[in-house]
Amino acid sequence: MNRRELLLAASTLPLVGLTGAASRAFAQGAPEVVIGVLYAMSGPSAQVGIDARHAFETAAEIINGSFDFDMPTAKAAGLAGLGGAKVRLVYADHQADPQKGRAEAERLITQDKVAALIGCYQSAVSSTVSAVAERYGVPFLCADSSSPSLQRKKLKFFFRPAAQDEMFSAAMFDFFDDQKKKGKKIDSVGLFYEDTIFGVDSSNVQRKLANERGYKIAADIKYKSNSPSLSAEVQQLKSADPDVLMPSTYTTDAILLVKTMAELGYKPKNLVAQASGFSEQVTFDAVGDKLVGAISRASFSLDLAAKRPFIGKVNEMYKARSSRDLNDNSSRELMGLVILADAIDRAKSTDGTKIRDALVATDIPGTRTIMPWARVHFNDEGQNPDASPVLLQYTGSKFVTIFPGDVAIAAPIWPMNG
Repeated sequence: MNRRELLLAASTLPLVGLTGAASRAFAQGAPEVVIGVLYAMSGPSAQVGIDARHAFETAAEIINGSFDFDMPTAKAAGLAGLGGAKVRLVYADHQADPQKGRAEAERLITQDKVAALIGCYQSAVSSTVSAVAERYGVPFLCADSSSPSLQRKKLKFFFRPAAQDEMFSAAMFDFFDDQKKKGKKIDSVGLFYEDTIFGVDSSNVQRKLANERGYKIAADIKYKSNSPSLSAEVQQLKSADPDVLMPSTYTTDAILLVKTMAELGYKPKNLVAQASGFSEQVTFDAVGDKLVGAISRASFSLDLAAKRPFIGKVNEMYKARSSRDLNDNSSRELMGLVILADAIDRAKSTDGTKIRDALVATDIPGTRTIMPWARVHFNDEGQNPDASPVLLQYTGSKFVTIFPGDVAIAAPIWPMNG
């Protein structure tokens, strides 16, 4: 679907999650809460935006309807604190461009009068959007951007329920330490990262952790995002041959990396990725046969549905729209909107400062989410410190949880090509 078709589809879409009596209620002027959603709906990251839209529409269906799920806002139809008001989503296409994101955020705030913003996948875009939200006093819920620097600005209206890359990377090195104790050989790592905020921040964290925990950095390679060729970089990786390759890449680059490794005959002993491109179905559709045994950090594990059956039901709702299961990104997006709606519900207002105060007061047990998190609350940087990560391994047909032990359902295949 091209950009024109996407925008046309957006303009003709009905209000999400509304059927029957709810639609008639809107026709009669019932209240609504407008939330601005910023994602790339065109360009190389368009599929991420399309999947995000499915996730947000699923969340809006849960918020606006009535479901027997033990999740915030699920049981009451609409936001009880605002008289049953429904959530309406207004989408903006930032095209993965930080300056386009800035302009679209301003438009959503000044013209569409949104109560809050949610986005943006690319950390570089979330950086500019969060600055705009701060200037206008509008809450920004950072659903899935993982750069630690986003929270370092100490913005009052910035909130991130999911883990950031310091937390994700710590889980990776905890896993390495655990494997070494079990006799596995892991002496060196290879850092491979794109040159925007996401990749640079990720590599800074991983470099620090490798040095602190005694792992040799056999390769430390930064490449230009959306590069037409990665041959020179892959030759460097092949020569260094680290025990673990640790890529921090978006989808297009992840596919190119794997294809180039195959062309040049480089098979990493192990691959442990900072999710993003290595959590997207499109990557595994394209090169999944070359990624059996690859590991990705994650915020979500569908395996948890065995303990919390409503997770499976939410996944089926999402799958009915998208034809795929929830993943690391879409799960964070869905849960992020639910958490934001819960705060608006408790604020009993669409005033930015009141919503912000309600977000500050958030305290949700992890068992009331679809995530493996211990808890949802926010520190003074707007970060949830209890968003517990997991590690997933690709088996050739699906991902299975391998770490930490209390949620793992399978032992890791290590090395991945062994």
